[in-house]
Parts: sequence; C-alpha cells; structure tokens
Amino acid sequence: MGYLATLIPGDGIGPEVAEATVRAVKATGVVIDWEHAELSGRIIERCGRDLPEHVIESLERTRVGLKGPVTTPVAGGFQSVNVALRKRLDLFANFRPVRTLPGLKTRHSDVFVDIVMFRENTEDLYAGLEHEVVTDVVTSLKVITRRASTRIARYAFEYARREGRQWIHAIHKANIMKLGDGLFLRCCREVAQEYPEIKYKELIVDNASMQMVMRPEIFDVLLMPNLYGDIVSDLAAGLVGGLGIVPGANLGERHAVFEAVHGSAPDIAGRGVANPTALMQSAVLMLNYLGEKAAARRLQQAVELVYAAGRSLTPDVGGSASTTEFTDAVIGSLERGS
Repeated sequence: MGYLATLIPGDGIGPEVAEATVRAVKATGVVIDWEHAELSGRIIERCGRDLPEHVIESLERTRVGLKGPVTTPVAGGFQSVNVALRKRLDLFANFRPVRTLPGLKTRHSDVFVDIVMFRENTEDLYAGLEHEVVTDVVTSLKVITRRASTRIARYAFEYARREGRQWIHAIHKANIMKLGDGLFLRCCREVAQEYPEIKYKELIVDNASMQMVMRPEIFDVLLMPNLYGDIVSDLAAGLVGGLGIVPGANLGERHAVFEAVHGSAPDIAGRGVANPTALMQSAVLMLNYLGEKAAARRLQQAVELVYAAGRSLTPDVGGSASTTEFTDAVIGSLERGS
C-alpha cells in the first residue's frame, strides 16, 4: 500500500535532513509518493505571503506533511510559517515526545527521560493580536477559549488512555491569570473526571520548569496552553540532547504535519554535517499516524541502535560522521533488523 504525503524541505539544513529522512523512510519498505512543496524565507518574501498557496494546496490534497525548518525573522518580517500553518489547517494539537536516546551523554544521562507534551496550538498569545495603543505602548491579547482548551485536554487524555500513561500534569499560571489560565484549568479538570484511571495534577509553570530540571523522571504527560507549551517543550528537549534530536507533530481533525522543531542552522548548511535525527524521529510519528506501526517501530529502533553504538554520530552530538554516514548507519541497522 502506498501513501501520498507533502514534503516541505525548508531552509538552511532543511533540504539535507529531509533527503536523509526520505531515504530512511524508504528503507522501512513503506511506499510514500512525496509531493514536494518548496518553502523558504526567500520564497515567502518574493510572493509576499506568510504561507504561499502552493503549500496549502498540496497539504489539502495529501492531508499529511513532513516539514523541515523554515527561517522566521525576529521582531519583524513575515509571520512564523509554523503558526500560519497551524491556524490555516486547524492543527490544534502540538505533540512533542521527549525521550532519552541510548548512549547519548547529557547532563541527565543518569535519568531516563520519557515525557510526552501536548500543547494547545491555535490561540493564547500566539493568536498574534497585538496593538500599539500609543507610541511605545503595545498590548498583546492572550486568548483562551473553552472549545480549544477542552479539545486539547481530551486529546491528551485519550492518548494517555490508549498508550497506558499514568499521569497528566496540567501546566498553568492561574495564580496570576485567574480568568484565562483559570478557564484552561477548569476545562482540564472537567475532562479529567471522564478518565478516572489517569492521575491528574496541576503545576504552576515556573515550578514545573524547576521540577523538570531537578527531577524530570516524575513527569509523564504534560498538558499546556500554547506559550507555556512552547517554552517547556524546548526545556525538556535540553534534558535529552537538544532540539536537534527531538520530534514534533501538529495534528488536527483532517491534517497532520510532522516537523523537526530545530532551526535552519544556516551556519552549517551545505557542509554535510547536519543531524537528521529530529526529522527522522518525526517520520516515526508520521508512520505511526499512517498506521504503519511496525515500520515506525523499526525506524525508531534503528536510530536508537546507531546512538547506542556511538560510531556514526554527527558533530552536534559528539561524533564526527557526516549526514550521509549517519543516514547510512540507520539504513544499515534497518536492513540488518529486517
């Protein structure tokens, strides 16, 4: 059985890690007909739109995308492509699993980290509703709705039930933002009552951040509004080696886009040393989403075996291998395990 999917290579190292990931997915035996949709900062500036129509048209056809990094200007310029995609396709659930890779030395190597984060993806401060009231006075509106909060909470609890997860922590700042974060918490509490087998707890975001650094092993599933989810998920990535190795998914009712959440790293683009682990593990999530669970498991195991061996790692994780050498090692591990 074959599948149709959109491939968005992106900027900087994006095309390099995308090519490596396509090779790895092909080695699993799953047949995917990739529809290429080019997207970069230069293309966006040239067409004058945050999200060019050819990208949306492709994702409307395929319903599934695999996306590399696209450079986003800071303090000006066009809107984040990720934010635009999430709003346009109603990709309301940001799914970020963070898990220790065997053999990879980090400051938390003595602890096995296995945290799954669900972040509401469409509102909060990321609604982008900003206004300059008078010169040098700007307001930004934080939007929290019952519909969005209940939807992400139910998505997280359904996942926890399906995967046998035991704990969900809702992360908030309702001690200060009593109305906005208070509404988010009320929705989480209501949904939690429908899943009595799952333990539910709430933590203020600053305390949760401290606890994650001190005792990451206590966390199982985290449920968060948009801004806290963005920050805490990156913090969690730092526990296991950084954004270069963790996957991400943006999920909706009709579409799903799987992405590497790291930057475009223009300083190393074209040098052949980019690490494709994040996008490969995002492809694992994509294969699971497509129902190809055996192939997903095999690809994940192949990546982990390469890390455990420690001989074919890229420079960012302490090795000296090229992107191609790392990818060849993953494919070799896949073939040996077939």
